This record gives sequence, C-alpha cells and structure tokens, in this order.
Amino acid sequence: MKNQFALALAIIALAPITAQATTQHLCPSENVAVGADGRLLGHLPYGQATVSELVPAPASFALGMPCLLRPEAAADLGRMLAAAALTPGMAGRIRAVSCYRTIERQRAVFCSQIGPNKRCRNAAERARAVGPPGYSEHATGYAIDFGTRPSPGCRDVDACFAWTPAGKWLIAHAPDFGFELSFPAGNAQGVTWEPWHWRWVGTSASAAGAGPARAIFARARRDFAALPMIPEVTPVPAVPPLIAAPGRSGVNAGSPSARQMPSVPPMSPLIAAPGTQAPAAAPTATPRIEAPPLR
Repeated sequence: MKNQFALALAIIALAPITAQATTQHLCPSENVAVGADGRLLGHLPYGQATVSELVPAPASFALGMPCLLRPEAAADLGRMLAAAALTPGMAGRIRAVSCYRTIERQRAVFCSQIGPNKRCRNAAERARAVGPPGYSEHATGYAIDFGTRPSPGCRDVDACFAWTPAGKWLIAHAPDFGFELSFPAGNAQGVTWEPWHWRWVGTSASAAGAGPARAIFARARRDFAALPMIPEVTPVPAVPPLIAAPGRSGVNAGSPSARQMPSVPPMSPLIAAPGTQAPAAAPTATPRIEAPPLR
C-alpha cells in the first residue's frame, strides 16, 4: 500500500512536466500541442547554433540585419555569389533577407503578425509561412531567405521571387553550391511554397561540414524532400562494356580493368585488299546543336 501511494504521488508530480513537454507556449494566448510525430504545426524541431559557431556572410550580401552562417555554408555562398556575378546582369542581384535567427528572435518574428488587425488570427495560420520558435531551420545557421535588388513589383519573401532573375538563377545553380529548396510547392509538411528559403547541406556527403548539416536535416530530407534536392549519394556513371579482341572474351564493365581502360569504338574497314581500291568513307552529317531554352 505504501509503495502504491508513493507511485501515485510520483504520477501526480510528473503530470505537469508531461503537459509541458507536449505543449508549447508560442505567443500570448497561443499554446499549441506538439504532434505525436514531434512536429509542431507541420514544422520539425531544430536546436540553436551559438554565435561563436557562425561567421559573417560576404560583405553587402545582407539587406537588413547582419547575415551569420556556419563557416562551410558561408564559404559555398561566397563561391555561389562569385559565380552569379559572372552571369550578365546578375552581379549584386542575389541578396539575403534573413539568415541565422535565435529562437527568441524567431519568436518575435512569429508572434508579430498574430492577433486582431494582423495578418494571421492564430498560430496555425502563421505557421503556414513562418516556423514557430524552436522549429525553424534559421536557428541552425544553415538556412537563408534570399531576396533580390532591384525588385520592382515583388516584395521580399513572396512567391513572385521565383520569377525574378535571382530566383531563376538559384533554381538552376544553387544545388551546385550545396543549397537545396526546403519547402517546394505542394510539400507534405503543409508549409507554403517558399522559393526564397534554401538550406545548405553541402554538394556531397563528403564535402567539408556536410556531415553535421545532413545529420540535422536528416528527417526533413528523408520524409519531406526538398526540390531541387541534392542527392545523398552522387550517382556513378555506368562504364560501357569493352569490345573483346578476336578469340578473347570481353572484360566485365564492373571489373577494375574496365574502369581503368576506355572502350574502343569499332573501326571502319577503309584498308583495301591488294589490287582493289579502298572504299570512300561515307560523309558524316554535322550534328545539330540545340540552343538552351531561355529562362
């Protein structure tokens, strides 16, 4: 009886802790239950990087507050901006609206537009476009909200960004520098399409710093694929089988010899037999080169 009474007291004492663990106080009058899968209003939980782990982005990149990122993400960003600057008309066009945000800063951003005469009536509406505090990729130091200047007729963090020169350039080239689009159109998380929000995961799993980044976003990348998304494993192109010499079997395309030796194309029979004239080589049509589609 004594042990049963002690157990009952323990259950009563732990009840408030359990409730706190499954309910998040986001804003005044906004307490939201965490889902059974650990998500809050569709968003996955993320820890907060410390400022000492971050470095500033390249100069003149941020539009407002300073842009802080993980060092490896900042390095690839610098290379990406340099590549964009080589594209006619793109120098200085790709900018940052927002980068690293602490959880408390995220709370201010999230709660600022909830309430009477605001954009959203409640946290559920706000979470369609903004991650709740503790559930935003921005806290990791790997995420960037991109913008552009000049941007006539298209305000920041708007779907119209996808049709700007900067937005089109990112879709075509950002994965080449380790960035993937976190929330594509129709994503299963139920988050609004965000063509401006990209996260860094490295160009390959072996790239410097990619391991920790991919570990942080492992569940997001597994269950809610980015688009464009950087593949977890870089596909290896198939090696064509070698042509065997007369009387010998061909080398298996997967063998070490096949990987080291190039395949040899068959030769045209242009050598004539004694006393005969060699046949003329058939003319080869010049291949037509198609121009790339305009973007």
